[in-house]
Amino acid sequence: MSSSKTFNSSYIIGISFISALGGYLFGFDFAVISGALPFLRTQFALDPVWEGFLTGSLALGCIIGCLFAGNLADKYGRKPGLMVAALIFAVSSIGIAFAQSLTYFIVLRFAAGIGVGMASMLCPMYIAEISPAEVRGRNVAINQLTVVIGILVTNLVNYFLADAGHDAWRWMFGLGAVPSAIFLIGVTWLPESPRWLMKSGQVTKAQQVLNKIGTTDFANTTMKAIEKSLAGGAVKQSYKMVFEKAVRPAVVVGITLAVFQQFCGINVVFNYTSTIFESVGANLNRQLLETVSIGVVNLVFTLLAMWQVDKLGRRPLMLVGSLGLSIMYIVLAIALQNHFPAGLVSLFVLLAISTYAISLAPVTWVLISEIFPNKIRGVASSVAIVSLWGAYFILVFTFPILAKKLGTYGPFYLYAGICFLGFLFVKSRVKETKGQTLEELEENLIRH
Repeated sequence: MSSSKTFNSSYIIGISFISALGGYLFGFDFAVISGALPFLRTQFALDPVWEGFLTGSLALGCIIGCLFAGNLADKYGRKPGLMVAALIFAVSSIGIAFAQSLTYFIVLRFAAGIGVGMASMLCPMYIAEISPAEVRGRNVAINQLTVVIGILVTNLVNYFLADAGHDAWRWMFGLGAVPSAIFLIGVTWLPESPRWLMKSGQVTKAQQVLNKIGTTDFANTTMKAIEKSLAGGAVKQSYKMVFEKAVRPAVVVGITLAVFQQFCGINVVFNYTSTIFESVGANLNRQLLETVSIGVVNLVFTLLAMWQVDKLGRRPLMLVGSLGLSIMYIVLAIALQNHFPAGLVSLFVLLAISTYAISLAPVTWVLISEIFPNKIRGVASSVAIVSLWGAYFILVFTFPILAKKLGTYGPFYLYAGICFLGFLFVKSRVKETKGQTLEELEENLIRH
């Protein structure tokens, strides 16, 4: 293992943060719906089915974005993919702000999802590929940090815009064009991933990028390891390769973790905060204030996760998170079922958010970015993240329908059971990855 003096920490963190601005936009599109829903229900006279579909339409776009990004990233590089995602974000944000009909709104929210899907796949993958092993977990978690900052800032803006009248939702969405433009400008300064450059035969450029990341020794060692992992791999990537016997264990783990991160249910809390607190009698002002509290707690515990992910490791955080959420959901369901005061419900919601933010939220993305072999990382990541967004759509589409049939508390008993099953899966199938290079992880996968 190399010492931290062998690489340029400030440069690596700088390019990681620029790439992770895609995460900020992901956070924006994810959170803006929570503040806008009370207005959209009135604007478009939404019933539970249309409310779920409008919220979930982002995820359907994300699925297309992931599939598109996997091929784009492997053919043209990680950087062009990030630029396309930024452009889609900007155009869709402005378009939604001027939506006059439900159909037009959903089509543009779907388009925004394409940008979110691309960014959700490319940002962690890019950061993993430019980061030395010792700090890879922390650096990939920067992407989750910017997602969380995007959620918090958006919730604050929504809260302050709430008094702007019945068209407040237009401003909520339209302001997304500002961070989109900043992201687009930032991406133009990023170097291409050295692993992609090596894979596409641009060895000199890869050497130049690695020399900026670390010392000559670090660059040479990394290049030899990449060459070894790519040996005999000048084959065109295809989705068929993802299901070959040698890589199947990693793919099964990646897909299961991605689906679990959504079916654990926490995004119901993020997207339907107003519905949850309305069920215990909170007014609109209190509902929007709760979204801000959730954003603050989410940020604090994500920072804690970034500090610990390369120290404690991935596996212990996932185990604590899945079991902790299972317990918290049962408590929250009981609180909602018995109409506890909004303040107590808020406490239980924030405990669930903090548990998720320190575990499943960042660590799932870290694991997905590092467990796949170099030769298929692009398409394998896209398969895992397509699964994640498919699960997200099912989750947010079904919640309003389940809440109407079972009561707002009902679905949380279901999510508690899923979290316990997730705990058993992590315990039996997920291996620790901290401190190992991407190439070492690949060797271990082949050996097993």
